[in-house]
Amino acid sequence: VEFLYCDLASMKSIRQFVQQFRAKNCPLHVLVNNAGVMLVPERKTEDGFEEHFGLNYLGHFLLTNLLLDTLKQSGTHSHNARIVTVSSATHYVGKLHLNDLQSRCSYSPHGAYAQSKLALVLFTYRLQHLLTANGSHVTANVVDPGVVNTELYKHVCWVVKVVKWMTSWLFFKTPEEGASTSIYAAVSPEMEGAGGCYLYNEERTKSSDIAYDEELQRRLWTESCKMVGIFDESIRVP
Repeated sequence: VEFLYCDLASMKSIRQFVQQFRAKNCPLHVLVNNAGVMLVPERKTEDGFEEHFGLNYLGHFLLTNLLLDTLKQSGTHSHNARIVTVSSATHYVGKLHLNDLQSRCSYSPHGAYAQSKLALVLFTYRLQHLLTANGSHVTANVVDPGVVNTELYKHVCWVVKVVKWMTSWLFFKTPEEGASTSIYAAVSPEMEGAGGCYLYNEERTKSSDIAYDEELQRRLWTESCKMVGIFDESIRVP
């Protein structure tokens, strides 16, 4: 195990990390996009992005795109490289505000968090479409880990914290249990060659209806490329 520092809330840090990783000339067989914040008060990343959208979504969007060539070179016909992105059941109630992705008009911690998780599902589906169109030996899937007992809940109100403390043993998964579906997506032989799936409890299930909107997927992808400052390769793909 080797640690390389990467701050997903910083576009500069992400680019530096990718440079360091590429310098090692290592193959990349699995990328798990798992960083996140939840229900934080209104604040911005160093690049000026609303924190939920900037860290949960844009950070992973940029990281994945910068590592995509390495992933493509590492995948083979019999062993695809795999991209696993961790979303949340919260995406079912999320709304994507393309004209206000930074939640500047009216900030809601719940709304901003749900939007970032919906964006991750839309991103995964569009990414898989592009990978398939290019004939790449890379798959992209999105995972719902369930309700997991982690520090992600540190920004909820004290009443919720008390309820969580009293009931976590009954209703919450342990971190190990919460990681199981991500691990399944990353290494299971059953997922070899399978992409564009939404997984919960190690099973393929249906995401929200809006997540399958291909026009919304395309528009979000194009806007995301502008926001992080990369060329939109998808313009060559219908």
